[in-house]
Amino acid sequence: MKAQVEWKGGMLLEGKNAEGMSTYFDSHHAEKCYGTPMEIMLQAMASCSIMDIISILEKKRKTIIALHVEVDSDRAESHPKIFTAVRLTYTLISPDAEIKDLERSVELSQHSYCSASAMFQKAGCAVSWTCIVKAS
Repeated sequence: MKAQVEWKGGMLLEGKNAEGMSTYFDSHHAEKCYGTPMEIMLQAMASCSIMDIISILEKKRKTIIALHVEVDSDRAESHPKIFTAVRLTYTLISPDAEIKDLERSVELSQHSYCSASAMFQKAGCAVSWTCIVKAS
């Protein structure tokens, strides 16, 4: 896996993967058009986990109408301001999935499959989650 990042002026950065697809990063300023690197790390963690969960639920033949994750985090007060805790709230809308289906899928993602979450956890960050299922 390869990637590159190029400075575009100010604090705007453009990251590209090996296929040339772009991700933009910025710092907090008046125009704030893009996420910060740390915000994007949280989004990457949630995205990685959602992909696992979709795959697991589809293998269980569950119908997914919608799935989203709210991410809340704590960071160290001094530099480097690493994440010390991340809390994920998964909400699934499905006519046939039960809470146990989502909870097991999240457990498998967080403990076996999600590389992004594993990186947070191996760095000492406490990762916790809750699950909500709503009927459609």
